[in-house]
Amino acid sequence: MEVVIAEQRELTGLAADAVERLVREEPSAVLGLATGSTPMPVYDELVRRHREEGLSFAGARGFLLDEYVGLSRDHPQRYRRVISQEIVERVDWPEEQVLGPDGLAEDLPEACACYEQSIAEAGGIDLQLLGIGADGHVAFNEPGSSLASRTRVKSLTAQTREDNARFFDSPEEVPVHCLTQGLGTISEARHLVLLATGEHKAPAVRQLVEGAISARWPATVLQLHPHVTVLVDEAAASGLELADYYRQAYASKPEWQGI
Repeated sequence: MEVVIAEQRELTGLAADAVERLVREEPSAVLGLATGSTPMPVYDELVRRHREEGLSFAGARGFLLDEYVGLSRDHPQRYRRVISQEIVERVDWPEEQVLGPDGLAEDLPEACACYEQSIAEAGGIDLQLLGIGADGHVAFNEPGSSLASRTRVKSLTAQTREDNARFFDSPEEVPVHCLTQGLGTISEARHLVLLATGEHKAPAVRQLVEGAISARWPATVLQLHPHVTVLVDEAAASGLELADYYRQAYASKPEWQGI
């Protein structure tokens, strides 16, 4: 696991660099797309590179991490719509090449199985963007989630619904259920890039990087992955005991290596 501590602008650039490098080297790359507020600056930067530097997504595939259950297709907080507005419609990415779990399916378990199959048929995810919740959840894998879990229906905790209420007109409108890639599914992506900013994320970041692997802190399963990049600002890194070492290791890293 590589930990990079920097200001948000640099973190955004590093995440965008990883995506650009992959897509330029392999135009048919498969990208895993996170929602929430954390990755939005990365999407803005990728859009800028598309418009100003010719970065193309025309051959790429995309898969969303999760989706609310029951939100209409035109609901502004439906994650498939959010991703369309934030990046897909702003670049040359064909809509049909970006998929999300079907939160309106009549048979939700079957929809989850089909989603897993779609990822497998695409050859798996090459680079997965991730955020982390204050309680250590990734995607919608809440504390207590199986570390080997697959795409499935999950109930959201009261804390997650409260955290996401700012995106809705009232807390009561936040769905109780979601479909989410499982921790086992996420762990199969070839490169995981996790971004976290703000002091409120510091306890979760400390557990992610330096804590024991436990379902209490679902993100800790990433410690088992061979290629994880954790991009954090100073506030989110404030609980890390080995922060000075992470700074030293990154400062001495060969420039050609990337993240």
